[in-house]
Amino acid sequence: MPTAAPIRKTRIVCISDTHNQTPKLPQGDVLIHAGDLTKQGSRRELEKAARWLEAADFEAKIVIAGNHDMTLDAPFFEKHNNAHPSGHVRWPDTRSSEDNKKLFTESSSITYLENEAATMYLKANDGPHTCFKVYGSPYVPNNRDWGFGYQPGTGHELWDAIPSDADIVVTHTPPKGHCDMAVHDERTGCAELLQALHRVRPIMCVFGHIHEARGVERVRWNLESPGNGSLTEGVHVWEDPGTGKKQSLVDLSAKGRRPLDNRSGLTRQIHRPEPLAQDRSLGGGLSGLPGVTRRLETNSTSYLEGVAGEVRGGAKLMLGGAIEHHQGMGSGGVGPEHEPDGEADERRETVMINAAFLGPHHLKATFNKPIVVDVDLPVWITEEDAG
Repeated sequence: MPTAAPIRKTRIVCISDTHNQTPKLPQGDVLIHAGDLTKQGSRRELEKAARWLEAADFEAKIVIAGNHDMTLDAPFFEKHNNAHPSGHVRWPDTRSSEDNKKLFTESSSITYLENEAATMYLKANDGPHTCFKVYGSPYVPNNRDWGFGYQPGTGHELWDAIPSDADIVVTHTPPKGHCDMAVHDERTGCAELLQALHRVRPIMCVFGHIHEARGVERVRWNLESPGNGSLTEGVHVWEDPGTGKKQSLVDLSAKGRRPLDNRSGLTRQIHRPEPLAQDRSLGGGLSGLPGVTRRLETNSTSYLEGVAGEVRGGAKLMLGGAIEHHQGMGSGGVGPEHEPDGEADERRETVMINAAFLGPHHLKATFNKPIVVDVDLPVWITEEDAG
């Protein structure tokens, strides 16, 4: 009989809205960047961001674009890159949106998501050996003359694609009512994203976009009668401990004072049978990705040496040590997954994280610390399995 996978603390560093800044990042297992890497999306800006991200020492690096990363939005780029009558071209150093996107999609250490999901398996010898499913989208509502915009009221076309078992959702826009308060006390998040998050109830939702709303809220969902009232039952606002040299830490682990009332969707899927024969389509030792993940054969990791970035059997081997399994083909590539969850009551809380690095637009040169999150995730291999 399958047994529940053990859990282990994993440190995730969250940041967004760096806008050409390349800050020093705290140590962690996973990095999440929730968009707006640049100011205008020029080739030079994107190359600078890609170099910074690739140099960052994390086992997995999850990255989405934002509305300022305009040239990564192919329809927007094609529409707005026409030469002005004066002969001026807005992005003279960019041949195509696809060329720019390859800086991230062809990276051997970056997992770039655009309306798609990936399951990440951490396997570094000195890491936690945990796994999680993440969904990412760069889109924001009512975006006027910026990239990745959609009209209010049409968000369900995007957010219905979030898989029901996603553990982490990364968007550039905030959900409506949570860490989305703009300068003039205006709630600018997406109501349809909030509805999707109530359906999925991930462990974390990481976003940015509204610089002045940087912060964290721990949301307890209303599961009894959401149709007759609020989708949320309660909200606890985080007090940032990151003064002086202290980190902006959010402790959701069992060792913290208040562990999160939420279990990874993968916790119930993973079981640990006796080692099976090596799966040659993956080069050995990775049977059954991504549904029921079987443990690595002892000494089966040697084939990973020197092949970072190579895709085998749907799994991409990352330079940092993680294994990435994509589940989607770009925009519209992930279909809705609304299957009933027999243990949905195990997912009652979500932590909303606005990780904007750059401060409010009306304040010059103000910066926030990255937000560091400790969270328990399911273990998929042990140190003994990894050899």
